[in-house]
Amino acid sequence: MTDNPSPGMSGPGEADNGAAQPQPWFPPSGEPGGYIPPPPPPPPSPGADQPGGQGQPGWYGQPGAQGQPGYPPPGGYPPPGGYPPPGSYPPPGGYPPPGGYPPPGGYGQPGGYGQQGGYGQPPGYGPRPYAPWPGQPQAPKPGVIPLRPLGVGEILDGAFTSIRRNPKATLGVAAVLLTFSAVITTAVSLILVHNLGSVTLPTPGQQLTNAEATRLLNRLLEVFVPVAILTAVLAFIVDTVLTGLLTVVIGRSVLGHKITAGEAWRIARPRLPALLGATLLIPLILLGLWVVYVLVLLILVAAGAPGGLVGAIAVLGAIAALVLTIWFAIMFRMAGPVVVLERDGPARSLARSWRLVQRSFWRVFGISLLAGLIVLVTAGVLQLPFTLIAGAAGGGNSLLPGTNGSLLGAVIIAIGGIVSGAVARPISAGVAVLLYVDLRMRREGLDLVLQTAAASGGVTTGDEFASLWRPGAQAAPMGQGAAPPAPPPPPAW
Repeated sequence: MTDNPSPGMSGPGEADNGAAQPQPWFPPSGEPGGYIPPPPPPPPSPGADQPGGQGQPGWYGQPGAQGQPGYPPPGGYPPPGGYPPPGSYPPPGGYPPPGGYPPPGGYGQPGGYGQQGGYGQPPGYGPRPYAPWPGQPQAPKPGVIPLRPLGVGEILDGAFTSIRRNPKATLGVAAVLLTFSAVITTAVSLILVHNLGSVTLPTPGQQLTNAEATRLLNRLLEVFVPVAILTAVLAFIVDTVLTGLLTVVIGRSVLGHKITAGEAWRIARPRLPALLGATLLIPLILLGLWVVYVLVLLILVAAGAPGGLVGAIAVLGAIAALVLTIWFAIMFRMAGPVVVLERDGPARSLARSWRLVQRSFWRVFGISLLAGLIVLVTAGVLQLPFTLIAGAAGGGNSLLPGTNGSLLGAVIIAIGGIVSGAVARPISAGVAVLLYVDLRMRREGLDLVLQTAAASGGVTTGDEFASLWRPGAQAAPMGQGAAPPAPPPPPAW
């Protein structure tokens, strides 16, 4: 009996006749695809006294002479990536043809089976059942802002969009209230001037005697102190009422609801007393800081403290009082929207504003400062033409009512104040309301509640709308108009 040739080897006669067994294909190491290391050379033909010879079982994967199964080589089974020798155990379906291995990175780019640039069509499979995982869905935007935490640009854009979409309930309301205030202030100024006479201001470079300076000071106090007090009171009332009305209008615009000025008045009117109380508490608290500062200085002076110590404490105390004033003003900035939208009382609204702004002070401060600069520039640009016209028409200083400026100049100045205030006040109120909405979306998940309300489309009455803004409000349960959340798409192949 002759020894069997090793598998995959050709005898001399086979080499001459070209009938050698086909060799399995292995991709070379330098070409794309997974590299399979070449098999080790086959073991030598066994002798008569070795496995595989003369009826002995062969090596692993090499049958013996009598068809006995082969044994593993000495030392155990082959290590991973080693044996079997060529031709022993081809994979199911045979080896792939050249180029059949996948390129680095997998089978093409996502695009579906059988499509150009996509996955190859596997045998026995139909079209790809699922699309690739989509990007993050866009937040719904039923009104002037998307219902998600906002950026600075989105807050400012939302304030301007609220004015543009509902000008009658924003610009119109502001113009009416400011006109009412300007008419009263101008009428009182003219009455005082008619009864007491106008105040003639000195020309630049004119020297006044002590008697003239005293008389001028007394006339200024007689004319301007009542006008200043009346102006401050009217400005406080108008600003409070305007804040309440604009908060209602802009709060509704978040959900895309457009209301008239009459509807805004009916909704905001019950909240005006509480809003007046909260608006009055804030300046009283800020004024109290400076009262404490002045009292400390008076106590030091009365106690006979050294002048250097009093001066140092005065400077440091003024800086501390200014910092505390800014800090308290920012911490209480959300009190107005809380009173109107959440229907809280004055004291509770201040505490609620403090909790909302806490840990977000610098963000609220920066956005408020930026909005204040925008409002200041806008009001100045709108007021400038009226100031120039009034100066040309009045021939004097028409900025102060009751001075030697003409009546026409005073009227033009008042019209300019109405125009500039009608545009600037809604911007400031819109930024405050949208800042409040942003803080609640970041802290309390208000965006989910508003998304549910926007999907239902039925929140129009005052009580239903007010319930959305109360802390702890939950989304409407399924089956009551709220759209169920979309299930996540299945994973891609």
